[in-house]
Amino acid sequence: MTILQKIEKAKLIGRGGACFPTASKWQMVKEAPDKEKYIVCNASEGEPGIKKDGYIFKHHPDKVIDGLKIALNVLKAKKAIIFIRKDYYKKYGRKLKKLSRGLPIEFFVKDKSWGYIAGEESSLLNAIEGRKPEPRLRPPFPVTNGLWNKPTLINNVETFFNVSLVNSGQYEEKRFYTINGDCPNTGVFFLPAKWSIKKVLQETNNAPKFKFFVQVGGNASGVVYNDSQLNKNVTGSGSITVYQKSKYGSRQLMHYWLSFYRGQSCGQCTPCREGTYRLAQIMESKSPDWNLFFEILNALDETSICGLGKSISTPIKSYLHNILFKETEYEKNICKNKR
Repeated sequence: MTILQKIEKAKLIGRGGACFPTASKWQMVKEAPDKEKYIVCNASEGEPGIKKDGYIFKHHPDKVIDGLKIALNVLKAKKAIIFIRKDYYKKYGRKLKKLSRGLPIEFFVKDKSWGYIAGEESSLLNAIEGRKPEPRLRPPFPVTNGLWNKPTLINNVETFFNVSLVNSGQYEEKRFYTINGDCPNTGVFFLPAKWSIKKVLQETNNAPKFKFFVQVGGNASGVVYNDSQLNKNVTGSGSITVYQKSKYGSRQLMHYWLSFYRGQSCGQCTPCREGTYRLAQIMESKSPDWNLFFEILNALDETSICGLGKSISTPIKSYLHNILFKETEYEKNICKNKR
């Protein structure tokens, strides 16, 4: 059985947030007609609340390099590039370089000023090419027209870690969870992928005794659930952040999310550049125009070029619907606009 067949049998999906089937992505790059191919390991990890890539580099750097070596052999790629956060490079760069000695693996250190958007896959390609780190219009996609317009495989750190386990016969259906917030035992945990939010919190001794809600998949783009909705699986990049309900006012988190997106927008597309500014402006006013707020939020979802603009509605709408619905003055406005 080939490694691609093993990856497909294991049903590996990307762990960068998009959850795309790993075998399918590798196959598309492999079948791309251009002989010059590249591999990028995305270690930018720019979303708040996600710390698993740093944990993997600290405890399992050999597995990441082994996964890249496998990809280089399977795809006959010219080279692999680890696109890595500056602080991770300072902490783990020497060890990673030692492990990759003799392999066509290079490092590209992410400029801290580029922020969250540089982790978007086409943005990081632009950064590596020496251009502004902003999203590309798609199609074409990186699997056929990526780095220097050549077929490029882009996978997350955890994905290459998993490929190494699959190849050695050690893979189990597990994933890394980052647990943050109002709980006593925060950190990164390697646990079964099919566990529910509730079970993950219970098994890590993080199930709160107080009224709470959670944000799952990242502290910016993650979905917000109340404490009666915890039988769902953890999605996206695998983070769970616990919020003690009594600690947060009705606008506090929405202010945080909007401030984050406003600050991280690359400014390339008008909906995101202007929309994030207007949403924050409306939220800051004494008498918010909620009809206009949701019109802009829905427009961002439908017209933004990349996932940053499209994801703004996820935390806000889920928070309003699951946490505040029927509990605040927003109800009459949310009922009309939330869908």
